Amino acid sequence: MDIQTIGKISKETKKVQTEFSKFSLALLFIAVVFIWTFATHGTNDNNIFLIVGAVFGAYMAMNIGANDVANNVGPAVGSKAMTLFTAIILAAVCEAAGAFIAGGEVVKTIKNGIIDPSYISDPNIYIWAMAAALLSAAIWLNFATSIGAPVSTTHSIVGGVMGAGIAAAGFAIVAWGTVGKIVLSWIVSPVLGGIVAAGFLYFIKKKIIYKKDIIGSGQKFVPILIAIMAWAFITYLMLKGVNQIVKVNFITASLVGLGLATFIYVYVKKIIIKKSDHLANDRSSINTLFNIPLIFAAALLSFAHGANDVANAIGPLAAINDAVLHGDIRGAVAIPFWVMAVGAIGIAIGLLLYGPKLIKTVGSEITELDQIRAYCIAMAAALTVIIASQLGIPVSSTHIAIGAVFGVGFLREWLNATEKNYLIEAREKFKKDKKELQEYNEQLNRLIAIENKSKEDYELIVALHKAIDDKEDLVKSDKKEFKSAKNVQLVKRDAVKKIIAAWLITVPAASLLSAGIFFMIKGIMM
Repeated sequence: MDIQTIGKISKETKKVQTEFSKFSLALLFIAVVFIWTFATHGTNDNNIFLIVGAVFGAYMAMNIGANDVANNVGPAVGSKAMTLFTAIILAAVCEAAGAFIAGGEVVKTIKNGIIDPSYISDPNIYIWAMAAALLSAAIWLNFATSIGAPVSTTHSIVGGVMGAGIAAAGFAIVAWGTVGKIVLSWIVSPVLGGIVAAGFLYFIKKKIIYKKDIIGSGQKFVPILIAIMAWAFITYLMLKGVNQIVKVNFITASLVGLGLATFIYVYVKKIIIKKSDHLANDRSSINTLFNIPLIFAAALLSFAHGANDVANAIGPLAAINDAVLHGDIRGAVAIPFWVMAVGAIGIAIGLLLYGPKLIKTVGSEITELDQIRAYCIAMAAALTVIIASQLGIPVSSTHIAIGAVFGVGFLREWLNATEKNYLIEAREKFKKDKKELQEYNEQLNRLIAIENKSKEDYELIVALHKAIDDKEDLVKSDKKEFKSAKNVQLVKRDAVKKIIAAWLITVPAASLLSAGIFFMIKGIMM
């Protein structure tokens, strides 16, 4: 066996060991949840499914951390505003803090009113349905993460609840109006996210990047952009985070955000002017001015995500806990601290162990990102949620973020296709080579017309034939370049197709899986 083969085996062995270590740590967390629930609640007939539900909830929480959190930090990592390690630690801390601090004391256990609990009279059937919903949503998220497809965890759990509900009580249990809104959000979320992100990028290019005095334009507009980001994120955080503790309406949140954003504008403008005086007059220098805002954006998005999406993991678990303790079915229940801890810690562990794959997908495998583009994506994530919530349009934060990435990439393609210098260069090269080809042909025709050719003439004819063949190939290549200059693809189409396909089948896939698991549980228990 040669040294190269030994090296390959060693590399693969380390990879396997790393995956095994991750799996072992994930299994350890689930085992701790199992043991704690067993020790505190016992194993009588009423509590056995609470233990099972806690295990499923822990599994679901880890999959949320592995898949959904990438949308908050992926752009910042892809743009190199922060390292992958820093992003993972920052997101893990902020996700857990959001869940614990602003996760809320009461949630609707049937996410978005997707089914009507009154159709289920037997608490045991209800408990089995919630357990099936948790497990099916977690399995689907696990699969999506394994293929590198960021999907909506909310849609996953909605699909799970819907499938189990239909299996338990028939199609009448489903609130089909809500399902219609969810289907609408598949289209609305990415389109809105893409439009907002592309709008910000277009503004930055026109007002800063395409100007001769890039630094002067940056000193004028970057503080405004950072202030807009501050307003959006403060408003977003109050509506989606603080609102879980103290009720805050949109007007109040906006005014508080505007006041703080004004203060931030005055403070940041001085820093930007001082810092940019020493920068080169180019795009890469302007990019560095967005590093700190992107780090704060990642932290705030993660906090708000933890405050809201932890319910996807613990909502059904809280429903199981309440049904076991009270022996009946209620629409909204208090969430015990231990249930909140399962969700918060599970999200953090899932992110730490399996988050890097999706972070890389969002940050670099769809389109190339720098700090300016990442800023536009972060803005889209916050503004679209704010706008949609005020208009009553259901949206998915995952679909918004990925739609924003698509929007940034497709705008760059369009701008590349319309930038004069880029097209002129390709056109001039094509014209030059075509003119040289014409000159070669004219020279060849003159030589052929000579009656008494010398040896040198024949040698020149052969050389010209070869030169013409080479130049014809070059002209064909130039023509292709010129055509492709009008249609540059900066967004990876394979990634787009894979992600959209995963979005479309999330709810039906989770529903079918949940129904199957419900029938399996029912068959075992009856």
